[in-house]
Amino acid sequence: MTPALFRVRRRSEEYAGTFTLDIQHKEGTPLPRFEPGQFNMLYAFGCGEVPISMSGKAEDSGGYVHTIRTHGLVTQSLERLREGDLLGVRGPFGQGWPMHKADGKDVLIVAGGLGLAPLRPVIYSLLSGAQTCRSLRLFYGARRPQEMLYTDELRSWGAQIQQVLSVDHADDAWSGAIGVITGPLAGTEIDCDNTIVFLCGPEVMMRFCIQTLTGKGISDSAIYLSMERNMKCATGHCGHCQWGPQFVCKDGPVFDYGSVKQWFNIRAL
Repeated sequence: MTPALFRVRRRSEEYAGTFTLDIQHKEGTPLPRFEPGQFNMLYAFGCGEVPISMSGKAEDSGGYVHTIRTHGLVTQSLERLREGDLLGVRGPFGQGWPMHKADGKDVLIVAGGLGLAPLRPVIYSLLSGAQTCRSLRLFYGARRPQEMLYTDELRSWGAQIQQVLSVDHADDAWSGAIGVITGPLAGTEIDCDNTIVFLCGPEVMMRFCIQTLTGKGISDSAIYLSMERNMKCATGHCGHCQWGPQFVCKDGPVFDYGSVKQWFNIRAL
């Protein structure tokens, strides 16, 4: 429960109000490997702590990477950090994406907005060959072209994986799809018996994506999603993130849809 001291190694601005911190242990101590989909509790001194998903490479023992949207006092304080500044870290916590189930499968990654951040380690892992999937496709939607994460990487990934990028509001330079990501998703061919889906984004977006995927024949148990709830202790003791009989912090944040379907379909639970 006691945060370890970390130092900001690098800081980058994704777009207004969203930034990425690359942090390392203050003493340079090698870090334990995390599982894609896990999160840390980041502590801003004098303000409190927030749960933020890992968004870097799992095999990087030198540091952790977190992409953060400014929303509230703690994230505003984290936004003010610069290279060399200190913060507290607890973690890694939670259950991640079931990477072993990607072996030999068609992997469909569906992300909305900031939801690409927890899925970025999945892409790193699959492109590195840590798991051997049959194919890898990315469907990523954002409000505007300027609000897409990791644009340089998206361009480089385009040479290695099939990508469908979509925005709600396009500008004259935009050449991708326009509209919600469920449109392109509905029009794609899927081998339902050999596909696994990793899904993360706003809950309303995930709800419609699940309807689209199950309507095409994907089984509930083949869809994995990452949930966000008000996590405080990250160890299942405080009860803030209880979701039905489970705790998002220790039983998730990644769940297979089949196991949480009854809870997911209750709005605002």
